[in-house]
Amino acid sequence: MPLSFCIVDDDASARKMLQHIIEDCGLGEVTGTAGGGAEGVRQILSESPDIVLMDLLLPDQDGIEAIDSLRAQGCSSRFVMISQIENQDMVGRAYRSGIEFFIRKPINRFEVETVLRKVNERYAMSHYLDEIKSSLKKLEGLRNTPLAGPGKRPVREAIQPILMNLGLIGESGSRDIIAMMELLLGQGDEVGGNLPPLKELYRQTAATYKTRPEDIAKEVKAIEQRLRRALTAGLTNLASLGLTDYGNPRFEYYAPLYFDFEDVRLKMKEIEEGREPVNGKGKVNIKKFLHVLFIELQEQLGA
Repeated sequence: MPLSFCIVDDDASARKMLQHIIEDCGLGEVTGTAGGGAEGVRQILSESPDIVLMDLLLPDQDGIEAIDSLRAQGCSSRFVMISQIENQDMVGRAYRSGIEFFIRKPINRFEVETVLRKVNERYAMSHYLDEIKSSLKKLEGLRNTPLAGPGKRPVREAIQPILMNLGLIGESGSRDIIAMMELLLGQGDEVGGNLPPLKELYRQTAATYKTRPEDIAKEVKAIEQRLRRALTAGLTNLASLGLTDYGNPRFEYYAPLYFDFEDVRLKMKEIEEGREPVNGKGKVNIKKFLHVLFIELQEQLGA
């Protein structure tokens, strides 16, 4: 999802110029503008934009007062101050109010683009760290689950943050991925660093769900379908993230590690052009995904 911006400035031409820079440079989407502090506060509280560009000198109140009011009301937007004033005391007040950067007037396209790209990078990093913190909090409830082995963390506990970062939690295939990893890691030295053929792995996993041979055979096909859908969803999530912010740490780490990067590039191009994949199916390397996940879990769990 592109970042959302709100511009609060009493100069209509400045608002228009800033909106053009933001949207022409692909920095995000301007979802609202306002010409005064009180109007801006109401709009920001209503729309909750990711980033606010706030003029320092507004007709009804200065931008610092508006930011202080928003903070007091629980606003979590990030702020960039815009002003002709270069008084050091005023600039210091602005930074103490919690702004990210200061853009000087008259507006310079290169400066605005440079500053806002830095703000976007900070936002992406902060969002990524928040997701990690959220993942860790959710895992706190798993501390008392039975361990996978003496002194070892449960496989499920180790794998959950990875699946969450890939956007696979909630996909029906995520249950199969967890079952496969528990199965493989439970076999210890019998597996070593290599996976059995996929069909055999599907069969072993299916045998943990079903007992009758005919049911196991049907479940093998169902597992493959669920797995392909889940990994295609993960690939799409990462490709969308890469289109929004190619330097996002989550994209940079997971995309080339878990997927063939050519498949990632193809998916990014499909999304950018609004095309559907051929035959409605995305291309994913299931064996690579499972092998990388298995090795990463082995390292984490000391298996």
